[in-house]
Amino acid sequence: MKKLFAKTLIAASIAGTAFAVQAQEVTLKVHHFLSAQTFIHTGVFEPWCAKLGKESNNRIKCQIYPAMQLGGTPPQLFDQAKDGVADVVWTVLGYSANRFPMSEIFELPFTMTNAEATSRAAWDFTQTYAKHEFKDVHVLAVHVHGPGYLFTTKKPMKSMEDFKGMKFRAPTRLTNKMLASMGATPVGMPVPAVPEALSKGVIDGAVIPYQVVPSIKVNEIAKFGAETDPKSKALYTTVFTIAMNKAKYDSLPADLKKVIDANSGIEFSAMAGRVQEADDGPGREKSKAAGMAINVIPAAELDKWKKATDALDDEWMANMTKAGHDGPKLFKAAQDLIKKYTK
Repeated sequence: MKKLFAKTLIAASIAGTAFAVQAQEVTLKVHHFLSAQTFIHTGVFEPWCAKLGKESNNRIKCQIYPAMQLGGTPPQLFDQAKDGVADVVWTVLGYSANRFPMSEIFELPFTMTNAEATSRAAWDFTQTYAKHEFKDVHVLAVHVHGPGYLFTTKKPMKSMEDFKGMKFRAPTRLTNKMLASMGATPVGMPVPAVPEALSKGVIDGAVIPYQVVPSIKVNEIAKFGAETDPKSKALYTTVFTIAMNKAKYDSLPADLKKVIDANSGIEFSAMAGRVQEADDGPGREKSKAAGMAINVIPAAELDKWKKATDALDDEWMANMTKAGHDGPKLFKAAQDLIKKYTK
């Protein structure tokens, strides 16, 4: 009887432990650098968190902290995911200069077609060729924004000659190089710093997508907007990641990991890109309503811009080859993936 009782206690203990693991609840601290009214908060994280909650029987919950409410600066977000300051972050890869040299290929000028297709390509590419760049985190998504355009305070941008003497904000290393190759003086800074820099004359213009223009009130400061011919590939885009703390992910029971896994990867990347680009139309309308004068750079003029920036492709490939990779092969792989997913 004693042995039976002991076995019963052990079995009950094991069952209780299993039940406790199975019933474990988790709250994810989600951190990003834009306001609570922006696409990443309302269009990506809120529905994503709601889906996690539904599919986990409310055992996964989120606390979303916009506008750097957990402290730090946008360039520190990736390390916040790595170090566990936040459980999930959204950030620009290029805010950490030289940390993601392979993944930044999608930021080369005139590479992107649309945000959903290029986001799918970016996910596939990073998972195939650049996993090592994300080894410090559990990566959930890699995506890009819609076409980047030019917004200026003093004069409209109509030709490459207009770049001369202009101080232009750029988000990343490659975009800085692009602007410099066309004659501008590039000034790197995270997007939240753009409005003050424009209003104080620290910069004369900025390259950003329409989606972010109203959210940081650039439509109230910039008088001019210049779009590229819609039939052309985009002037530039920016690569983002949604990354999770590794220890947090590893601590989850198997069934909750499955919920996270089912809501990350290529479809989550595509969704983030699609939702962000969907905000471009309303952003453009709000810019026009604020009195912004908008012009379109024609294809013939863009050919000059492409020639001026072609060397950046060669430089990227040479740097990859120098680092021990096959630069031309990687370049072709990225182009082929974009073509594959572009409809």
